[in-house]
Amino acid sequence: MDQAQLRAPETLEELIKQLYEIFSTDKINVEEVHALMESYKSNPADWSKFAKFDKYSSIHDHSNSHCFLKLLQGQLKETLFDWPDAKHKNQELTRKWVKIFHENQCTYINDTIGVHRVENVSHTESAVSLHLYSPPFNNCHCFDERTGHKNQVQMIFWSKFGERTPFETSVSKENN
Repeated sequence: MDQAQLRAPETLEELIKQLYEIFSTDKINVEEVHALMESYKSNPADWSKFAKFDKYSSIHDHSNSHCFLKLLQGQLKETLFDWPDAKHKNQELTRKWVKIFHENQCTYINDTIGVHRVENVSHTESAVSLHLYSPPFNNCHCFDERTGHKNQVQMIFWSKFGERTPFETSVSKENN
């Protein structure tokens, strides 16, 4: 599928089908995936059964994967940080920038860009986002903003096909 064939999906199901087509080859065009995800206009009837809520994300990496984030509802603040400097241990992470994303916008990050935290801008309204990781990963690192110290955490599935999965606590391999 190339940009000429890109058609805005009308449903989440169509978006997923088109993403499967794009990811059926070994060569992925990041701009094409980004444009496709952003072209889907959010419809709560499509995704509400899949929505599970958490307060925010810790500062984290993406285990050498691509990460696309599509905002389906509300606003999210993304804070991007430089990687901790191995030469200067126990130093506060350096912020690169802060951006606010609105409904239907999409953003992209990978580990060459930095590490980030994503949080809801509002204290009263919910925010919902759709995440796509390629390749999928089982573990990532979370970082302490004040010291740059990292610990490895296991990824968990909050739900599969809209059904809540049993919650398992992640095991840290280092103390934060």
